Amino acid sequence: MKEEAIKDLLYKIADDQLILGHRNSEWTGLGPILEEDIAFSSMAQDKIGHSLAFYTLLHELGEAEPDLLAFSRSATQFHNSQFTELPNGEFDYSLIRHFLYDNAEAIRFEKLSHSGYEPIAKVATKLKGEIKYHVLHANTWIRNLGSSTEEAISRLQNSLNSLMPYALGMFELSVYEQVLIDTGIYAGEEAIKEEWLTRIQQVLASTELTMPDIPSQTPMLGGRYGTHTKHLQPLLNEMAEVIKIDPTAEW
Repeated sequence: MKEEAIKDLLYKIADDQLILGHRNSEWTGLGPILEEDIAFSSMAQDKIGHSLAFYTLLHELGEAEPDLLAFSRSATQFHNSQFTELPNGEFDYSLIRHFLYDNAEAIRFEKLSHSGYEPIAKVATKLKGEIKYHVLHANTWIRNLGSSTEEAISRLQNSLNSLMPYALGMFELSVYEQVLIDTGIYAGEEAIKEEWLTRIQQVLASTELTMPDIPSQTPMLGGRYGTHTKHLQPLLNEMAEVIKIDPTAEW
C-alpha cells in the first residue's frame, strides 16, 4: 500500500505540472507585453521539466516511460486537478491561476523536500528554488495590478471569485492520505491548504482585492481520479500530435 500511495502522490504532482505547463506555453507569442510573453514561456518550460522529474520517479517504481505517461494516456487516466486544465482565458484569469497555483506548489515542494521517501525529497529540494521565482513573479503582479486601476482590480477580482472553487480542488484528498501522513512521506493536503490560505490572504491584504468566502465555496473535485472538464481531452490530443505521427521515432 505504501508504494501505491507514493505513486498516487507522484501522478497528481506530475500531471498538474505537465498540464499547467502546456497551458502556460499557450501564452508564447500572445503575452500582453514582451516581458510576460517570455515569463510565461519560461515558467511553462520549468513546469514541464518538473513533470519529467516526477514521471521519472514513477518509471523507477515500475510505471511506463515518461514520454508514454505524458502523451499516451486518455483524460480519464490523468490525475491533474481540474484547475490546471481550464483554458487560459484573458491575462487576468491566467495571472490569478498562476498566483493561486504556484503559491500552493511552493508550500507543497517545501514540505516534500523533507519527505521520508528520499527520491521525492531529493527532487523537491532541487526544484523548489525555481518555484520560488514563480511565486515572486505572481505575487509582484498581483500586488501591482491589484492596487492599480478600477478595471484591473475588477477583472482580477472576478477571476479570483470564479477560480477559487477550482483552486480548492487542488487539495482533493488522496485515498491514501493517511498512509502518506503516517509514514512521513507527505504532510497531507489539509496542512498544505491551511498554509496556502494564509499566504494568499497576506498578499491580497496588500491590495484592493478581497478574499472569497472560503466556507461558502464548493471545491471542484474529481480530477485526481479521472473526472475532468471537457477541456482536457482536446488539450491531450494537441499535446500528442507529434508522437502519434511515429511513436517509435527517437525525437
